[in-house]
Amino acid sequence: MPQVTEQQVRDALKNVVEPEAGRDIISLGMVSGVVIRDGNVGFAIEVDPRKGPRMEPLRKQAEQAVMALPGVVSVTAVLTAHREAPSGPATPSAGRPGTAARASAAPAGAGERPLVPGVRAIVAVASGKGGVGKSTTAVNLAVALAVLGHRVGMLDADIYGPSIPRMLGIAGRPTSPDGRTLRPLENYGVKCMSMGFLVAEDTPMIWRGPMVQSALQQMLRDVEWGDLDILMVDMPPGTGDAQLSMSQQVPLAGAVIVSTPQDIALLDARKGLNMFRKVDVPVLGIVENMSQFVCPNCGHVAHIFSHGGAEREAERLGVEFLGAVPLDIAIRETSDSGQPIVVSHPDSPQARTYLQIAERIWDKIATGPGERPQAPRIVMQ
Repeated sequence: MPQVTEQQVRDALKNVVEPEAGRDIISLGMVSGVVIRDGNVGFAIEVDPRKGPRMEPLRKQAEQAVMALPGVVSVTAVLTAHREAPSGPATPSAGRPGTAARASAAPAGAGERPLVPGVRAIVAVASGKGGVGKSTTAVNLAVALAVLGHRVGMLDADIYGPSIPRMLGIAGRPTSPDGRTLRPLENYGVKCMSMGFLVAEDTPMIWRGPMVQSALQQMLRDVEWGDLDILMVDMPPGTGDAQLSMSQQVPLAGAVIVSTPQDIALLDARKGLNMFRKVDVPVLGIVENMSQFVCPNCGHVAHIFSHGGAEREAERLGVEFLGAVPLDIAIRETSDSGQPIVVSHPDSPQARTYLQIAERIWDKIATGPGERPQAPRIVMQ
């Protein structure tokens, strides 16, 4: 199969004319953030946010133009609004590779419409800072939910550092039946979508925040998730654009906060928890990761990152303490090898801990048939 190049993509887009300006979107400098991997093409089209809904036909036309190129497997174009696009004849401006921002093609209140049909509940796994084992926790909880008999999907929302494909032992790329939607890859009974499937592991994602928001929405909206009981979302660390976008535009059933026990991590975890509260997303509870270290040789217990801090913080903040996971070399080794400990060592104490936490999460988000939490709105005070 021939390999498509960025120049070929840009040449094809020269045939797409912005109707009000009367010129092609390349000469107007509207195209940015072109990403190509194994025939999967993604790019942004920068438009005036006030024209967002009217520009949807332009977006589709651009996708069709690129889809016609030999070697293209799928195309994802997103409307962005990092700057106003020209509304009439104007001097061409140079595109800024790797930067873009989101202008939703739907009004801000469209959050009431389910973004992911067929998905019963969406749960975010978040942390206030990186390095606390959030992704490891998210993967083992997703696999645990599948082991418990639920239909589970997992969205790797950490665009800048996607690690879920490796932890789930999934390689390859998603297929597309129509050039518009992608089929998620699957392992251990968990359907997965990640930017890690679309770009090489060593490729930096030089995208601005709103471009990340748009990519997240498309990985939710344009993926054939099918019928799922629960979709786990591994959030990027912190309290930035991605978290706010997910909270505002996706009907989250709740959030799980992961933290280590030491004070500095708990301070950031508190920020993450309060962010979800401010946007009316229920906090299902806190997981204390790396709670203690048990020496595999002598059995000595060491509290490397302190101990019990997350449990005390949960009590102070009035949320449930979901459980404590130890700092264990087996968890690290199984995660690195793509064999989560829940399935590779199902009878281990660590696996039982994840299963217990997963059971509690399911109990808290389970709703009656057809019921779905409404998407919260951000209210500025």
